[in-house]
Amino acid sequence: MIDRMTHAPQTAQVMGLVALELAGGAPPRRAALDQDAAGALAERIARDLVGLVPQITTLELTLAAAHFDPAEALRPGWPLHRRLDELRQRAPGRDQGPRVIAFGAAADGAVPRPFQADPELVGGALRVLPFLLSGAPGDVDAVGQALEAVLIERGMAGADTALQLQDGLGARVEHVRFMTLHDLAAMMALQYQHQHLGGLWPLIETALLAPEDTQWLDAPPEPLLRYADGEVRMALLDPAAWRKRNAPATDDPQRLARGYEHYLMRQRQLAAVLEAHGIPVTHAHCPDDQDLCAHLNT
Repeated sequence: MIDRMTHAPQTAQVMGLVALELAGGAPPRRAALDQDAAGALAERIARDLVGLVPQITTLELTLAAAHFDPAEALRPGWPLHRRLDELRQRAPGRDQGPRVIAFGAAADGAVPRPFQADPELVGGALRVLPFLLSGAPGDVDAVGQALEAVLIERGMAGADTALQLQDGLGARVEHVRFMTLHDLAAMMALQYQHQHLGGLWPLIETALLAPEDTQWLDAPPEPLLRYADGEVRMALLDPAAWRKRNAPATDDPQRLARGYEHYLMRQRQLAAVLEAHGIPVTHAHCPDDQDLCAHLNT
């Protein structure tokens, strides 16, 4: 997986994250740091990263001091980091060498619209703050490779960085660490595997990295899904089609009814995960077992 964003011949970027591992699952009380605190935090993050990879001094750091669910950072087109880059390009001082730029909440606590987190995605044990490292492609490549090598083992934030985030956001934090989008994707893939959602990850990964490709989840008794053209189509089976596809080892009507209800619940679960990643889900009705859902191929 590539976590570098390139949009102009002279500029490339590493997309990174500050990850907050929350204690007890309690969400932070505040959505973002205020602007002054955001600037101070960005300076500390720059110091911490330079301590890990000294050549980062050749790059520009841009931080959004607002926190998000990890799924919001892993959406097709990388919208969090692209919004951050759009603001970076409008910030003053572009010709004055590498900058440290931060975006925080307004004086009244209002969070700018580009950095308003999805209110439906709360309660998880991990929140992330996006940042960009921008510069010449050669420098970015060297820094990106170095970060991949060191962050997993030594990517903990400094104690004062972690304390500022804990106090500024009103959070109970166990750990604060730096990671690349590659690191986050690998962690999410493993987490989904542990949550019995591993079959869904190839569709998400395709949407993120190869959106022009097609990917299937075709593994009964899982629901039948197909990713193509930027969306996932999910087969809606009636009870007879579901039974034909999955061949449950029972003829008991009550057990069959429970099995079908479990299938419907599983559909809702998978759709919710995909939509959290910004992948639209549409449904294709499959009323019988004749060439089951062949129209998902079109």
